[in-house]
Amino acid sequence: MTEFWLSAGLLLLAALGFLLIPILRGRRQQQEEDRTALNVALYQERVAELAAQQAAGVLDEAQMAKGRDEAARELLADTEGAEPARQGHLGKALPLLAAVLVPALALGLYLHFGAADKVELTQEFAAAPKTMDEMTTRLERAVEAQPDSAEGLYFLGRAYMAQQRPADAARAYERAVALAGRQPELLGQWAQALYFAADKKWSPQVQALTDEALKADPNEVTSLGLRGIAAFEGERYQEAIDYWNRLLAQLPEGDASRAALQGGIDRAAERLGSGAKPQATAAARLKVRVELAAALKDKVKPDDTVFIFARASNGPPMPLAAKRVTVAQLPLEVELSDADAMLPQMKLSQFAEVQLVARVSRAGQPTRGEWIGQGAPLANTTQATQHLTIDSPDQ
Repeated sequence: MTEFWLSAGLLLLAALGFLLIPILRGRRQQQEEDRTALNVALYQERVAELAAQQAAGVLDEAQMAKGRDEAARELLADTEGAEPARQGHLGKALPLLAAVLVPALALGLYLHFGAADKVELTQEFAAAPKTMDEMTTRLERAVEAQPDSAEGLYFLGRAYMAQQRPADAARAYERAVALAGRQPELLGQWAQALYFAADKKWSPQVQALTDEALKADPNEVTSLGLRGIAAFEGERYQEAIDYWNRLLAQLPEGDASRAALQGGIDRAAERLGSGAKPQATAAARLKVRVELAAALKDKVKPDDTVFIFARASNGPPMPLAAKRVTVAQLPLEVELSDADAMLPQMKLSQFAEVQLVARVSRAGQPTRGEWIGQGAPLANTTQATQHLTIDSPDQ
């Protein structure tokens, strides 16, 4: 903003110059006019003196003519280079008044109609954000500056979901839908946010939103995933398989979520083939105490994100159960259970052997970070509190 106000000040000085220069030039012209009048008076006085001398017989006719010519040459020499008088109509008061009012009026109009906040926001966005929290703050400011931007609200909703703030994300998606219309992708994202905000419980609103999204676009990926979850939880395994197979066909080869999705399809197929209701799996609960190595205390920030999670020792890489804290909260003891599952079809209790991991991620990304601590594989029925120390660079 400093550069902007400096440029505005220079332009203002230039504008004032156009108003004040005529006044200054007018003063110079007045001085020239006064000098010319004095020279004319001296000329007239000299001619009168010569005439008196001629009358007294001191000068003859030739001397009189010669003296008059010399006086005339002196007058011309004194007045040569003087600018012609200009007719002024504005006077001095009006330009001076304009010089005061123009910048004041311009400043008032800019503060009312201008976009100083957007200029400052644009300059701030020129630098890459260092953390997920910083990115979310910028998006919030952008939405505040442009409340009618559906695109800004969409990305703000995505940022809230990455920060595990589904209720805020649902409100952002709802506003985006109101602005951009009921687009299938927005409806699917809205339904997903509502589902997680309700502690992963299906609701009539989620059902209606996914129905509407899939009616408009049968391949809308978020809605397909959610409907598969609902069918699996309702023991409608063939329906879950159908939804997830449709979703699998939309994912590119090499996508990290393909393995987890295929695992859900396989489990649904197993239960469908058994023809009987599966027995409930004993709930798994793991207690873990996480600490930060003393050597890293000067290399992290208090607001850096820490993800504490359990993943299958032999299975998909995505977390089975996870919690999010900050470096400032360490050391900390937490409990991981099926209630912390990322997906209902992938729970801690479904994998006999798991690994505990704690990761510091300055960008707020659970899949990558700067520092990590990992435990040895252990049974998901382990009762003793496990200890993790974050002490190694994250590869």
